[in-house]
Amino acid sequence: MLPAKRINGQNWIPDFFTDFFEGNALTKFNGTTPAMNVREDDKSYNIELAAPGMCKKDFDVHISKDGNLVIEMEKKCEDKECKKEGKYIRKEFSYSKFHQTLVLPDNADRDGVEACVENGVLNVRIPKLQTEKVENEKRVIEVK
Repeated sequence: MLPAKRINGQNWIPDFFTDFFEGNALTKFNGTTPAMNVREDDKSYNIELAAPGMCKKDFDVHISKDGNLVIEMEKKCEDKECKKEGKYIRKEFSYSKFHQTLVLPDNADRDGVEACVENGVLNVRIPKLQTEKVENEKRVIEVK
């Protein structure tokens, strides 16, 4: 699986230069992309994406028209549970957005993909097609 990294729309340039001179630029820049683990076993590919504080309604996981796996995360802090009394002096975690596209291998069963959020981790399981199914999909093209 190959990730296709995209900028998530955040205006990071002014903060990056400010943080560069304060010595914590790389820490903050890398913090905008959640950590991801990809494991493979005999039956499936398993993706673990760090998502502390996120719940299932914050995610959109789907297979694109191109057959790629797309993981999108957006957390808006506009509902009643996020509103607190008092005045914020500094507020950095009211909105978060993430978009990741993964190119799936040929033996991935795109119809059997499952996803769940548990203990601050998004788990995506992509079953593998059986060997005979992959071989049956191959087709010889006659050269004329």
